[in-house]
Amino acid sequence: MMINIKSLSEIELMRRAGKISKNALIVAGKLMKPGTTTAEVDHAVEQYILSEGATPSFKGYGGFPASACISVNEEVIHGIPGDRVMQSGDIVSVDVGACYEGYHGDCAATFAVGDVSEDKKALIEVTRQSFYEGIKFARPGYRISDISSAIQAYAESQGYSVVRQYVGHGIGTSLHEAPEVPNFGRPGYGPRLIPGMTLAVEPMINMGVYDVRVLSDDWTVVTVDGMPSAHYENTILITDNEPEILTLSNEICEICYL
Repeated sequence: MMINIKSLSEIELMRRAGKISKNALIVAGKLMKPGTTTAEVDHAVEQYILSEGATPSFKGYGGFPASACISVNEEVIHGIPGDRVMQSGDIVSVDVGACYEGYHGDCAATFAVGDVSEDKKALIEVTRQSFYEGIKFARPGYRISDISSAIQAYAESQGYSVVRQYVGHGIGTSLHEAPEVPNFGRPGYGPRLIPGMTLAVEPMINMGVYDVRVLSDDWTVVTVDGMPSAHYENTILITDNEPEILTLSNEICEICYL
């Protein structure tokens, strides 16, 4: 499949979509308190995205029924929001996307709810840092698997496992474009990175084994051993030098792990 290289005008639209996406994630993060339902978080995310003149990328995508994927504890990704009440000690992964004038932004983070154990906090931080270790190689001349290998090496060096069954992806006028961006593998493989590529890099890191399964709702992915999982994602642009993170926000907030 062909990789779409973005023009300057397309990149500007993706910056706008990315900013809306990240601000929607901040909206979600501010609601991460005991007693809040995942449906309430989803509603707030949707209302924010619509208020910015964008549309939720996920709602209706492949039949997904909500605007945000909200995954709690052992849920890795694609959790469907509902009447589940968040409890102190939970970790909650929120994945959001916004489409602005035909271009998508996509980002995710895992939040601590109330009084969370130190091992869960460490999992969240390692997952976040694994993204930054990976994008050290998101520069012209490197290959996709150089990002992948760096993510895996860092996460495993900290004692965690990397989900194999789900990967990052290209992004633009489609939510998922070529190329795939795995979070594992040997360096030196895959397409060579060139300026104008836009990628959603998203480590999914487990406290236990890397194996996962899909629940009967056909969406929610959970760890097979019931151990916690964390997720961190940003949309990035390959430039002539360091990568630009398109899902950034200027809003000042006290939310960790963004």
